[in-house]
Amino acid sequence: MFKRIIIALCTLVVLSTPAVARVNLNFNVEIAPPPPQVEVVPVPRPGYVWAPGYWAWEGNQHTWRPGRWVAERRRCFWVPERWVEYRGPRGPHWHFEPGHWEREHWHRRY
Repeated sequence: MFKRIIIALCTLVVLSTPAVARVNLNFNVEIAPPPPQVEVVPVPRPGYVWAPGYWAWEGNQHTWRPGRWVAERRRCFWVPERWVEYRGPRGPHWHFEPGHWEREHWHRRY
């Protein structure tokens, strides 16, 4: 009886623990993004970093996402969203890399 209660409690704990999932937004498309739009960068805000606008892929087309302020992180720098062109055997395609934070490195700066 005691063993069944322990098994039931363990099962309950495992099933009630929320699953943590990380969504990977990297994907490829065969249509090149348009040139970036010209944006006027607002006056700097203390504690924030400007993340420039970029072309997102929605509903089989590129749509412009305007720039935004991102809360600053100590000893990190913002790597903006970008499209990277690859040439493969089936022709060129573009790979989307989402914006993210990286630690400061003396040898690598975007």
